[in-house]
Amino acid sequence: MKYLFLLSVILLNSLFVGSAYSAALRGTGDLGLVIERADSSVLIVEHSHNQILKRITGLGDLSHASVVFSRDARFAFIFGRDGGLSKIDLLAQKIVKRIIQSGNSIGGAISQNGQLIAVSNYTPGGVRIFDTETLALVADIPADYGAGKNSKVIGLVDVPDNKFLFSLYDAGEIWLADMNQLGKQAGNSVKKQTSQPRITKYKNIGKLPYDGLITGDGRHYVAGLFGEDGLAHLDLWHLENGVKKIMPDYGRGQKKLPVYKMPHLEGWAVAGSQAFFPAVGQHQVIVANTKTWRQTAAIDVIGQPVFVMAEPTGRKIWVNFAFPDNQWVQVIDVETHQIIKTLRPGKGVLHMEFTPRGEAVWISVRDQNQLQIYDTQQMSLIKQLTAKKPSGIFFTSRAHRIGL
Repeated sequence: MKYLFLLSVILLNSLFVGSAYSAALRGTGDLGLVIERADSSVLIVEHSHNQILKRITGLGDLSHASVVFSRDARFAFIFGRDGGLSKIDLLAQKIVKRIIQSGNSIGGAISQNGQLIAVSNYTPGGVRIFDTETLALVADIPADYGAGKNSKVIGLVDVPDNKFLFSLYDAGEIWLADMNQLGKQAGNSVKKQTSQPRITKYKNIGKLPYDGLITGDGRHYVAGLFGEDGLAHLDLWHLENGVKKIMPDYGRGQKKLPVYKMPHLEGWAVAGSQAFFPAVGQHQVIVANTKTWRQTAAIDVIGQPVFVMAEPTGRKIWVNFAFPDNQWVQVIDVETHQIIKTLRPGKGVLHMEFTPRGEAVWISVRDQNQLQIYDTQQMSLIKQLTAKKPSGIFFTSRAHRIGL
């Protein structure tokens, strides 16, 4: 009896210790960050159970913040409008390091090998490259386009072979930065900078490129042009062909309509051989063939689109809108181009993010201080969470996708 009693105590103790140890462990695959733009804070969220885990404060100006993730999806890098670059540990739920690297920044990207963080800057104008482990400066690329003038940099994306692409707003140029000249080996952190990146410059690409995107396969870079109609296109499989003008009728058009918010090209949706993207200043979603880059259709919608995003399945397109129609979200069927659902989450719909396999979409509703979560099959609301003026939503599944 005594032996059986001792054995039962040992077994119970081991079960308790094992369960406690298991509870302390978790993966990062269902985690994400939500920007609370008015409070210099972010929320760590978890979409398996649709819950908020932690609020982290003290992150500066987040009025136009974006996020990328380390390749192991444990660390988030936040690009603040005030030039702040912050590294967040999602598991320890704390700031690892925060630096002010410029006066005014507009986003960034992480390299294919996960070792370099690039930040695009309005002030002083250019791109700065940092080591992901230490946030030590590795390279500084001023966007000098002559006579000592530096351009604002926008549309910064990562591309295959550890390169970065970005557009110069004032100069009307696209630059390709090859980071393989830095002498950094896979698996090792940067010890020292051995040389500057090799820069390839494409000039006269069009007036005032305002944003850029890279397709999910890393082949096509497209820059929107605010100063003229059309788009600038660079095929990374055939760099020798240079930048070409595509869709010359795309843009603000002959009738200059007020543009309440410039569309975000990173919100373009590519589904099969079709690309869906927002018309500038028009109440339309434009459809183009991704083989010819010619427009094939225009879908009338309720307002000026900002984000036009495809579910991971590519079956449906979700669209949100600029003021004064930013209380709406519309859902488009990819095959028929018909609007199959119009939702009204409330004023200030700013961003949407799909769960990795697309069963749900999270929507930030700034003016109602809410995150709303919808079932994508039924297109119905399943949960609401309270957040302080939420804007961007970023899930760790982005860690494994080109351009995000």
